[in-house]
Amino acid sequence: MLIILHFKVFCKFQTFKCFTTTNVFSNVYIENDIECIDVHFERPNENGFDSVRIQLPTYKVTVWEGNYSEEEIEFFKQVVENSADLFYKYAKNIIKY
Repeated sequence: MLIILHFKVFCKFQTFKCFTTTNVFSNVYIENDIECIDVHFERPNENGFDSVRIQLPTYKVTVWEGNYSEEEIEFFKQVVENSADLFYKYAKNIIKY
């Protein structure tokens, strides 16, 4: 089965460092009979990108690369938790191929 993940930009905001973090999210996909979404945060750094991916509905961090601090990760988890309904609303409107 081919799963194509489409990402939409949800928001940009200043994080604890000087760089702007961009937030994107995938379409809804089914895993173990549960509707899931990947929410991805990234910002440029001197060597490429810092990135974090959090899966809904578990709020599990599935990718953590670069220099995001634990405090920033907790902030991102709060953003995802507080906006879960919006992620699901907009992720369901992504065109599927």
